[in-house]
Amino acid sequence: MKKFMTIATGLALVAAGVATTGANQSPKESAIAELKKQLPNLTAPQITESEISGLFQITAGDQVFYWHPDGFLVLGEIWDVKKGKSLTAEKKEMVRNEREKALGLKIAKLPLEKAVKIGNGKNVVIEFTDPDCPFCRKADDFLSKRDDITRYVFLFPLKNLHPQAAAKSAYILSKKDKAAALRDVFNGAFDKSAVPVFDVAALGQVEENLKMGADLGITGTPVIIVNGSIVRGADLNRVKSLLESRS
Repeated sequence: MKKFMTIATGLALVAAGVATTGANQSPKESAIAELKKQLPNLTAPQITESEISGLFQITAGDQVFYWHPDGFLVLGEIWDVKKGKSLTAEKKEMVRNEREKALGLKIAKLPLEKAVKIGNGKNVVIEFTDPDCPFCRKADDFLSKRDDITRYVFLFPLKNLHPQAAAKSAYILSKKDKAAALRDVFNGAFDKSAVPVFDVAALGQVEENLKMGADLGITGTPVIIVNGSIVRGADLNRVKSLLESRS
């Protein structure tokens, strides 16, 4: 059965020689070796044989594309005409689901005792937030007005964007009443003045938070995890919907 391929986003040619199969290599092993030669900067790809003979499917992060060892790179979708569906879209959905499942396992292992705990509500909200991020402050304002959540806040300063955010985070973590210190900082108490002296050791916890966030693939703030569901950015309507779904 032949399948037809619709190129949704374009076709690119990669200048490369024809792949040769080693005597003791499977077609897939040979293809992986050739792929490394042709696209050496491709990071941690997964390679599988596609539904079209000789064409390999490459998964790298959220991207799914196709490659032939003769040096052809196809950026687009494969459609199964008989079934009337995009096989590429199906694969992308599977990749997203697998990633979210793996992410959920990591979230379940977060050391919540190292976060700033606020409230005692039935909904568990885990936050990675930057005290100088305007979107984080918007999210904090929304969350601070609810009494149905228990918040676990990990300070996650974006140092390149907000030079004082790391110091403000360390200040919060240095205080005995961390929740009150967080409230002061997020309300702008030190936006126009120097950050008060803080325990330098708290910077170590800030760095640990950054590593935890990086392990979760977090590159921007806020990231709000509501009862296990991840919201990237200050999508407060989505946060509200997730909270109310358990009410």
